[in-house]
Amino acid sequence: MQKTFSSPLSVLVNRRGRKFILNLNNYRNTHYQTLNKAKIVYKEDMRDQLVGSKFKCPIEVEYCLMPKTARRTDLGNVLSVHQKYFEDALVELGCIPDDDYKHIVRTTFVFGKKDKDNPRVIIKVKEL
Repeated sequence: MQKTFSSPLSVLVNRRGRKFILNLNNYRNTHYQTLNKAKIVYKEDMRDQLVGSKFKCPIEVEYCLMPKTARRTDLGNVLSVHQKYFEDALVELGCIPDDDYKHIVRTTFVFGKKDKDNPRVIIKVKEL
């Protein structure tokens, strides 16, 4: 079985509309309270897509970046934070028992194409 999910490139972290852009440069320079809020908001944003999804492990996960512009981007900077937040959400929402190497045996980062109208990360989860 394979399922596909769509993940935002940023999340709102306060009521005034402040966005946290999900990339490693922001992640390493942001206060832990903001990071915790971003992770909670990310999980809530993904909840509707993930609830009811149960995967037989082991699984593999592919993260495909669909940026707004054609600007050169370091895939690892963007997708590593998505990997952390998404895999934690999988566990916290009961989709998999744990996000260790026995349950997620392969992770890949790929570049899709520019999508000016709907920038996102497409996440594919496949049972092996």
